[in-house]
Amino acid sequence: MAGPDPAELRRVVDAFPAADGDTADGDATDGDAADGVDDLLDGTYGRMRRDWYPELAELTAAYAAGDVLREDVLEHVEAVPSFRLSDGAAPLPGNRRALAAADEAADEVAEVAGWYATLRSMLDDDPDDLTRLEGLLHGFGYVLAHGLFLGASSPARVVRRLRLAYRSVGVSIDETEREAGAERTTFTCPYRGVGARRYGEKWVCHEKLDRVDDGYVTYLAERGIDYQRPRDCDGSDRCYSTVARDGPELWWPKTAPAAVRARS
Repeated sequence: MAGPDPAELRRVVDAFPAADGDTADGDATDGDAADGVDDLLDGTYGRMRRDWYPELAELTAAYAAGDVLREDVLEHVEAVPSFRLSDGAAPLPGNRRALAAADEAADEVAEVAGWYATLRSMLDDDPDDLTRLEGLLHGFGYVLAHGLFLGASSPARVVRRLRLAYRSVGVSIDETEREAGAERTTFTCPYRGVGARRYGEKWVCHEKLDRVDDGYVTYLAERGIDYQRPRDCDGSDRCYSTVARDGPELWWPKTAPAAVRARS
């Protein structure tokens, strides 16, 4: 099964940059530095420290024990509290100035962005880490994408083809919506319980079948389309995926302060 080495993941998680006066578990002993950053970033850093990071540490331990899948950790990482720097492709100048001010006030603002990038890269698929079956599924998805998305050059056209592909394998489309230039599809995976007793309820739906979707991701990224494959199935049968132009949204900690300055 694809996934990072548990000890290496634990090391990265433990390296979470804490502002002056913070402890590694997110408790503040002298909150002046953290509070100043938090005021500028609309409470985002505080929510990361108090709520999101402790749960990340728990999931990392559960992953090391074999109790949860890589996908569970990745879902939580992608649900990190965020400070928006754009509305779709449109920049939010006030928020960008606030991020710049926070960056000047505390080194941790840039350090958290670098730490988050490292964490994400560990949990994303590495072709060298895929099993033979997973590699074949990824390659199948990539080849299939050449026919599935032939002539589809916009998110709206791509998502219509994706929904057709979902339905063709028995996936029920529950909702469709458009937000900030992204096409979002909410659906129910009918294979959630297959192999659940032995491998966990998401093993087929995500750890295996999503390798086909990753082939789509690779193909579409080469053509400037950002396909975020199915996510957010925790505690529910329903999942969602989004399709948008490459990089329509900027937000911290995914976007480092230096990257924002380079775009301004």
